[in-house]
Amino acid sequence: MSRHWTIKQAPRMDGRLALVTGATGGLGYQTALGLARRGARVMLAGRNPDKGLAALTRLQHDAPGADASFRLLDVASLDSIATFARNLAQETDTLDVLVNNAGVMGTPHRLETRDGFELQFGTNFLGPFALTARLRPLLCAPRHGGRVVTVASLAALTGQIVFDDLQARRRYAPFRAYRQSKLADLILALELDRQARTHGWNLHSIAAHPGWSMTDIATSRLNTEQGLHERLTRFGAVWAFRLMGQSAAEGALPIEFAAMAPEARDGGYYGPGGWGERRGPVTEAFVPPAARDLTIARRLWQAAQRLTGTSLS
Repeated sequence: MSRHWTIKQAPRMDGRLALVTGATGGLGYQTALGLARRGARVMLAGRNPDKGLAALTRLQHDAPGADASFRLLDVASLDSIATFARNLAQETDTLDVLVNNAGVMGTPHRLETRDGFELQFGTNFLGPFALTARLRPLLCAPRHGGRVVTVASLAALTGQIVFDDLQARRRYAPFRAYRQSKLADLILALELDRQARTHGWNLHSIAAHPGWSMTDIATSRLNTEQGLHERLTRFGAVWAFRLMGQSAAEGALPIEFAAMAPEARDGGYYGPGGWGERRGPVTEAFVPPAARDLTIARRLWQAAQRLTGTSLS
């Protein structure tokens, strides 16, 4: 790949349809903007209509003439995912790009989705799994094959899949749960590539991570409801992000590369190429051993299919 890949090096995407989840701000918005600037017809998906309208207005200003729309979708709800997929299938026969970006991070207390899943595991992994499964026929329809880009995180490096307590009912630690969910996302991307090759599906699965990017999800845990020690700790973390990290626009580049670049390979994983993969130009990212473990992947796959009532095999 180019030493310093930029969005200007992406091919034109005219006539192609892209869906970006969590697109009302941060990385999702920047990714949607990049796709729109290259000519794609972009659907910004989110759960808040007011934020969706604001994001759409902002995008139209940032990319005049962009063909974009907001779509209501809550990836923390299996019913919302099923309804969204059903409605989209009535509107189009094909989907060229799906960016699984929506997520939550480090919720201080254990919360559950409407379906009873631990919030981070349900939102960050089970939701994208179910959405990808339900949209697979549309993704396989384009002649060139649709791309599924799953956004992982540096947190995956130290993540563990706790099979005997996936929902953290016995023991909940905010970032332990987050690390598990992001490792699961990376496994989703790699195993989907294997499943596609095994079954001859006409789709491409690629993962990406943004390094340390200054987004709402990275800074929103600094709030007044926590004690002084926690707030000071998080204040220091935010300044570390500012000093050692990068902007949301820069963090979105690996995701945009995975979504558009011809040289992005199936089963690849991309992130920043600087120190510790925190910032820098797009390059191949390090895949932790747990993400390469086929036994873990297949066990997680079976659990995801059972929990979501969908199939990706």
